[in-house]
Amino acid sequence: MTYIILDGAQMQDREALHDQLQDRLHLPAWYGRNLDALYDCLTDPSEDVTVLFRNSSALQDLLGAYGGKTLRVLQDAAAENPGLTFRLL
Repeated sequence: MTYIILDGAQMQDREALHDQLQDRLHLPAWYGRNLDALYDCLTDPSEDVTVLFRNSSALQDLLGAYGGKTLRVLQDAAAENPGLTFRLL
């Protein structure tokens, strides 16, 4: 099992958010850097991964509704993919 920590306080804007997601989650080169593409990548079963997300309130403060939607996409993807676990710290 792989553990990945994401930090909402480091996601100052959408570009930084997608940079961190692509880097830490090892998303493919074709990742479209949007929430639909994120969901598609995360629901494609691969190795077992636990994503630990800290500073979720900072993400929502920085990115507003987009931050909240990002968290919902991560939760929804974990519900769809049995190999993916998502937890807020």
